[in-house]
Amino acid sequence: MAWLWGTEDSQVVILLSCVFSFLGSLLIICTYATWRDLRTTPRKLLVFLSVSDLLSALSYFYGVLKDFTSNTRDCIAQGAISTFANTSSFFWTVAIAIYLYILIVKASQRLADSLVLYFHLISWGVPLAITVAALALQKIGYDASEVSVGWCWVSIQQDDHVLWMLLTGKIWEFLAYLTLPVLYILIKIHIHKAHAALSEYRPILATSPTSQSMSSIADRKLTLIPIIFIALRMWSTVRFLLLLTGSPARQNPVLVILHGIGNTFQGAANCIMFVLCTRPVRARLIAVLCCRSRGSQSSSDTLSQRTAQTHTDEPSSPHTWEEEEEEGD
Repeated sequence: MAWLWGTEDSQVVILLSCVFSFLGSLLIICTYATWRDLRTTPRKLLVFLSVSDLLSALSYFYGVLKDFTSNTRDCIAQGAISTFANTSSFFWTVAIAIYLYILIVKASQRLADSLVLYFHLISWGVPLAITVAALALQKIGYDASEVSVGWCWVSIQQDDHVLWMLLTGKIWEFLAYLTLPVLYILIKIHIHKAHAALSEYRPILATSPTSQSMSSIADRKLTLIPIIFIALRMWSTVRFLLLLTGSPARQNPVLVILHGIGNTFQGAANCIMFVLCTRPVRARLIAVLCCRSRGSQSSSDTLSQRTAQTHTDEPSSPHTWEEEEEEGD
């Protein structure tokens, strides 16, 4: 394992990062499917991003676990899945930023919603076309961990491997680096101006419904996705640039581990920010866990009470559950 520190501990760290990303992406999808009032379009786009991150986590987990040394069939299959999922993640991240820019800055939800279909066509279609072309031309395979961390990507044996590394990921990554900060800064400037204007009319708006403000805050919080994206992806970009210059620093153990964690942790980072650190979603998850805990502890007592007590005591427990669910909504 030339790409590791020399121990199995570093491999375990990256495998755990894959597991956390998988579970985090799955939790985002499950919370969206469970609670209807969370099914806003921005959070729906976050779900599609999570699907890509989930596929990436699975394929990277397999690649790191196998630590490929040649162009085997499973190496090519893993490389194809990770290429598709990784590139799709780039497109969905930019799509979310574009949607939020139009929704918040341009204040046009109709225009933003009309772009969702095109987001699907581009974010799924372009990565699929690139991956199929790379497979057909036999460009995907073992890369000797030159710009990966044990998994397969573009075969290093190909004379034009740099070109295909660009086409299967890096060029879209670079475009995301240019596009996301611009959109993010414009959104933040608009939010800052809106907050300044709102402070002048705060007494008038004091009686406004809180639901609109909470949904607005949730949508604006999604602007943090570009920051997460750049902070995690920058390490793989550094290694690619070092490959172009022929620098042996690309095999620096710390840089390799940061690359491995950065490429595999995005699903977990999104879950931390938009599930665990989002109060309404976190409160519901805690309520569900507490309810299940109390339910399992009192299940035997409930059965005995139903046989010994009158029927007037029986509806009390279901009524309490319904009230807790209404409060959570």
